[in-house]
Amino acid sequence: MNPHDVILRPVLSEKALTGVEASKYVFYVHPSANRTQVKDAVELVFGVDVVKLNLANVRGKEKTMGRFRGVRPQRKKAVVTLRAGQRIQQLEGLT
Repeated sequence: MNPHDVILRPVLSEKALTGVEASKYVFYVHPSANRTQVKDAVELVFGVDVVKLNLANVRGKEKTMGRFRGVRPQRKKAVVTLRAGQRIQQLEGLT
């Protein structure tokens, strides 16, 4: 899998942005990606050193609109901890 296809997008929630000061970044990643693929993709795409990596499967929420029901798609989330003092420059303007 191409490293640019592994990382889908950064998570820009309030909780995710509070970890940026501690060099923790949160990304949505491809659902079939494993730890080594995510680690290699982050290191290659952003040019940083990954110290710790946590993955979590996020179940899709059930939504209703009147009498109709649907389910949002499932996602996989990666919390990436970088070496102390390192930052991802491409995501600095988003905070």
